[in-house]
Amino acid sequence: MPVPAGIPARYTRTAKVLHWLVALFILTNFVIGLRMEHFPGYAHTSLEWNGILFWHGSIGALVLWLAVARIIWRTGHRPPPLPANIPVWQIGMAHGVHGLLYLAMLALPLSGYAHRVAGNHAVSFFSLWNWPNLFAPNESLRVLFGTVHISLALGLGGLLVLHLGAVLKHLIIDRDGVAKRML
Repeated sequence: MPVPAGIPARYTRTAKVLHWLVALFILTNFVIGLRMEHFPGYAHTSLEWNGILFWHGSIGALVLWLAVARIIWRTGHRPPPLPANIPVWQIGMAHGVHGLLYLAMLALPLSGYAHRVAGNHAVSFFSLWNWPNLFAPNESLRVLFGTVHISLALGLGGLLVLHLGAVLKHLIIDRDGVAKRML
């Protein structure tokens, strides 16, 4: 089906760069997050442990700001249309998964920040500055935000599996060019 005039057939270069940077940093942080409880010999109070948290938190903040940039960019740039032969339920699923991915890209770093602040820990951005403490330390909140953070990370992992499954379906089975719009 030809693309209507004025609507791009592919995502913009900026949208692609933001997409792939966010993907890279999310996957990096996901691996760090899964592994950080299991680094050999690391005690939660050690310098090595704090180094892991430093990188995890700084990358998480970077994901947050890149996600905000993506949302701002998206408001002024329509995505390319989906082919007309895609069933309505699949379009609904795609929009739902994308919406939840954006929500997770915002909520996950914020819950990590809240977890650290509630635990009375400074939250640095690559040692350039410390984020402000917006509330007082509180052990109950620390535990709550830690649980929320882990739950959101697992939810994000599930969403990424759905997203990648859809990409593979469009690349291998449908061969309809949908996935290539972001390549």
